[in-house]
Amino acid sequence: MNKVFAILSLLALSLLASAGTLTPSHSQGKFSDAEIEATIKAKLAKSKIGKDGMQVHVKNGIATWTGTTSVMQHKGAATRMAKTAGATQVVNNIKVSDDASGTFKPEPRKVQVKTNDTKPN
Repeated sequence: MNKVFAILSLLALSLLASAGTLTPSHSQGKFSDAEIEATIKAKLAKSKIGKDGMQVHVKNGIATWTGTTSVMQHKGAATRMAKTAGATQVVNNIKVSDDASGTFKPEPRKVQVKTNDTKPN
Protein backbone atom coordinates (compact mmCIF):
# COMPACT_ATOMS: atom_id res chain seq x y z
CA MET A 1 0.00 0.00 0.00
CA ASN A 2 2.86 2.36 0.84
CA LYS A 3 4.48 1.64 -2.54
CA VAL A 4 1.27 2.54 -4.39
CA PHE A 5 0.99 5.78 -2.44
CA ALA A 6 4.62 6.63 -3.16
CA ILE A 7 4.17 5.99 -6.89
CA LEU A 8 1.01 8.07 -7.03
CA SER A 9 2.75 10.89 -5.14
CA LEU A 10 5.66 10.85 -7.60
CA LEU A 11 3.24 10.92 -10.53
CA ALA A 12 1.38 13.88 -9.06
CA LEU A 13 4.62 15.77 -8.44
CA SER A 14 5.87 15.12 -11.97
CA LEU A 15 2.58 16.34 -13.43
CA LEU A 16 2.73 19.50 -11.36
CA ALA A 17 6.33 20.09 -12.39
CA SER A 18 5.56 19.65 -16.09
CA ALA A 19 2.47 21.88 -15.85
CA GLY A 20 4.74 24.79 -14.98
CA THR A 21 6.57 24.42 -18.32
CA LEU A 22 3.53 25.21 -20.44
CA THR A 23 3.37 28.59 -22.08
CA PRO A 24 0.41 30.82 -21.15
CA SER A 25 -1.14 30.17 -24.56
CA HIS A 26 -1.10 26.40 -23.94
CA SER A 27 -2.76 26.71 -20.57
CA GLN A 28 -5.52 28.86 -22.11
CA GLY A 29 -5.94 26.56 -25.13
CA LYS A 30 -4.89 29.33 -27.53
CA PHE A 31 -1.78 28.98 -29.63
CA SER A 32 0.24 31.56 -31.50
CA ASP A 33 0.61 31.29 -35.26
CA ALA A 34 4.27 30.32 -34.81
CA GLU A 35 3.35 27.55 -32.33
CA ILE A 36 0.67 26.14 -34.64
CA GLU A 37 2.96 26.25 -37.67
CA ALA A 38 5.83 24.63 -35.75
CA THR A 39 3.52 21.86 -34.52
CA ILE A 40 2.19 21.20 -38.03
CA LYS A 41 5.70 21.11 -39.50
CA ALA A 42 6.85 18.70 -36.77
CA LYS A 43 3.89 16.42 -37.49
CA LEU A 44 4.54 16.73 -41.23
CA ALA A 45 8.18 15.69 -40.81
CA LYS A 46 7.10 12.49 -39.00
CA SER A 47 4.28 11.69 -41.41
CA LYS A 48 4.18 9.83 -44.72
CA ILE A 49 2.66 12.89 -46.36
CA GLY A 50 5.79 14.89 -45.56
CA LYS A 51 7.44 13.37 -48.63
CA ASP A 52 4.98 15.16 -50.91
CA GLY A 53 6.69 18.50 -50.31
CA MET A 54 3.54 20.39 -49.31
CA GLN A 55 3.92 23.74 -47.54
CA VAL A 56 1.85 25.27 -44.77
CA HIS A 57 1.65 28.82 -43.45
CA VAL A 58 -0.40 30.04 -40.48
CA LYS A 59 -1.81 33.53 -40.07
CA ASN A 60 -4.45 34.56 -37.51
CA GLY A 61 -4.95 30.89 -36.61
CA ILE A 62 -5.77 29.95 -40.21
CA ALA A 63 -3.52 27.29 -41.74
CA THR A 64 -3.11 27.51 -45.51
CA TRP A 65 -1.76 24.48 -47.36
CA THR A 66 -0.16 24.64 -50.82
CA GLY A 67 1.50 22.05 -53.02
CA THR A 68 0.63 18.89 -54.90
CA THR A 69 0.21 15.24 -54.06
CA SER A 70 -0.31 12.07 -56.01
CA VAL A 71 -2.33 10.44 -53.21
CA MET A 72 -5.84 11.77 -52.73
CA GLN A 73 -5.99 10.84 -49.04
CA HIS A 74 -2.98 13.04 -48.25
CA LYS A 75 -5.04 16.17 -48.89
CA GLY A 76 -7.52 15.20 -46.18
CA ALA A 77 -4.72 14.12 -43.85
CA ALA A 78 -3.15 17.57 -44.18
CA THR A 79 -6.41 19.24 -43.14
CA ARG A 80 -6.78 16.97 -40.11
CA MET A 81 -3.15 17.54 -39.18
CA ALA A 82 -3.61 21.31 -39.12
CA LYS A 83 -6.81 21.09 -37.06
CA THR A 84 -5.24 18.84 -34.44
CA ALA A 85 -2.26 21.20 -34.22
CA GLY A 86 -4.58 24.02 -33.11
CA ALA A 87 -5.56 25.80 -36.33
CA THR A 88 -8.99 27.42 -36.06
CA GLN A 89 -9.57 27.12 -39.79
CA VAL A 90 -7.84 25.35 -42.70
CA VAL A 91 -7.59 26.52 -46.31
CA ASN A 92 -6.49 23.50 -48.32
CA ASN A 93 -5.11 24.52 -51.72
CA ILE A 94 -3.33 21.20 -52.28
CA LYS A 95 -3.77 19.96 -55.84
CA VAL A 96 -4.26 16.26 -56.46
CA SER A 97 -2.54 15.11 -59.64
CA ASP A 98 -4.56 13.41 -62.37
CA ASP A 99 -2.69 10.14 -61.93
CA ALA A 100 -3.43 10.07 -58.19
CA SER A 101 -3.61 6.70 -56.52
CA GLY A 102 -6.69 6.04 -54.49
CA THR A 103 -8.97 7.89 -56.87
CA PHE A 104 -12.30 6.37 -57.65
CA LYS A 105 -12.76 5.64 -61.31
CA PRO A 106 -16.10 3.91 -61.81
CA GLU A 107 -16.31 1.30 -64.51
CA PRO A 108 -19.53 0.28 -66.18
CA ARG A 109 -21.21 -2.53 -64.33
CA LYS A 110 -21.99 -5.71 -66.16
CA VAL A 111 -25.40 -6.98 -65.22
CA GLN A 112 -26.59 -10.43 -66.03
CA VAL A 113 -30.35 -10.68 -66.38
CA LYS A 114 -31.92 -14.04 -65.79
CA THR A 115 -35.01 -14.79 -67.81
CA ASN A 116 -37.52 -17.45 -67.11
CA ASP A 117 -38.00 -19.32 -70.39
CA THR A 118 -40.71 -21.56 -69.04
CA LYS A 119 -44.15 -20.01 -68.83
CA PRO A 120 -46.83 -21.35 -66.53
CA ASN A 121 -49.82 -22.96 -68.28
